[in-house]
Amino acid sequence: MKKDIHPENSRLVIFEDVTAGKRFLLASTIATTRTDKFDDGKEYPLATVEISSVSHPFYTGNDK
Repeated sequence: MKKDIHPENSRLVIFEDVTAGKRFLLASTIATTRTDKFDDGKEYPLATVEISSVSHPFYTGNDK
């Protein structure tokens, strides 16, 4: 990766799709106040979302 192109506050964050109950660990700069443990047993900042590629009708092929 190229040096000095990523924001300094980028870190791994758990994104939890509350509709589907799925969780993803992604690099992000999103501001969060909550933390939780991921599948690897480590604690990360937690951000909840209402829709993701797991629950969005475009990706799932199902209407809601």
